[in-house]
Amino acid sequence: MARFTLPRDLYHGKGSLEELKNLKGSKAVVVVGGGSMKRFGFLEKVETYLKDAGIEVKLFEGVEPDPSVETVMKGAQMMQEFGPDWIVAIGGGSPIDAAKAMWTFYEYPDTTFDDLCIPFNFPSLRTKARFCAIPSTSGTATEVTAFSVITDYNKGIKYPLADFNITPDVAIVDPELAEKMPQKLTAHTGMDALTHAIEAYVSTLHCDYTDPLALHAIKMVHNDLIDSYHGDMDARDRMHNAQCLAGMAFSNALLGIVHSMAHKTGAAYTGGHIVHGCANAMYLPKIIKFNSKNPEALIRYGEIARFIGLKGNSDEELVDALIAEVRSMNEKLSIPTCIKEYEGGIIDEKEFNDKITKVAELAVGDACTGSNPRPVTPAEMEKLLTCCYYDKEVDF
Repeated sequence: MARFTLPRDLYHGKGSLEELKNLKGSKAVVVVGGGSMKRFGFLEKVETYLKDAGIEVKLFEGVEPDPSVETVMKGAQMMQEFGPDWIVAIGGGSPIDAAKAMWTFYEYPDTTFDDLCIPFNFPSLRTKARFCAIPSTSGTATEVTAFSVITDYNKGIKYPLADFNITPDVAIVDPELAEKMPQKLTAHTGMDALTHAIEAYVSTLHCDYTDPLALHAIKMVHNDLIDSYHGDMDARDRMHNAQCLAGMAFSNALLGIVHSMAHKTGAAYTGGHIVHGCANAMYLPKIIKFNSKNPEALIRYGEIARFIGLKGNSDEELVDALIAEVRSMNEKLSIPTCIKEYEGGIIDEKEFNDKITKVAELAVGDACTGSNPRPVTPAEMEKLLTCCYYDKEVDF
């Protein structure tokens, strides 16, 4: 038996933010990030629409780009004091992810973060509040997923929390919010969406319900991301839908070791964070090559390549064409080929190599590794990380 879970209601299209007027409740905490939603007037609209619905509103502002355990606990404390029956999160993946974790600690104050790090180990939610997610970026799709990524800065580790309980009740996918994304964010979030869809399609848990969502999302991202990056707002609007479809696929089919590696390298180095979407984009070509040694994955990567119009006389040739296409997209989006080139070389080579064994162990133990189509050992993960640092060929 398998399970397929999505939000109860999903509102999409321009102006769909106004659906907040129809929420039924008495109190809402609105969780938001660093200021762009306020700057562009969307936060004010959210407050106004909720007040129009007769709901008292309290803001939790300032969620950082990679939300911390400490931020989650502060938000949960505020919710425990205010007592909302709606949690509304607006912004990129970070405030929505943080709000999902806050929601859990609001309803279950005695739960520990370590408890939640065990995949699909959450208590039953909705005893106090329901959850509405409103994305402003076109990548994470956290508005429709059973996932939340929270960073423990003391350990330098990003933890992907996973449970169908944290799938939002309501998602509002209004492309007007995504039209304000800066160019680099458009690139990184778009390649995150592509990685979601590709990993979902080759996952060991893919099924007839996830496959069409994944394939169509891949095609949409392939068709529209570059134009969106260059400011085509029609393409930008379609990308907002594409990333959501990719989220529907991966929330139910799960992911693979591209994400395992991105999670465990993201906060591991003192030189700076490796932005999640950029990490996925850099690692994806290497992992396609590694996974293609699995016969079923080889066939499915070939199906992806054919579906987006790439040419090849065999599945092996189609895989090479798909890798070349991903690398070409990265180049057009000004995404570096490897970690060594990231942000002008902020990830120190010695520190990377000193930490590689530990990072590899953590990546193998990541929640996303289990659904990767090819099993991976810590030694193989070290080799993959080395390939991703230096842009070496994967030949094992």
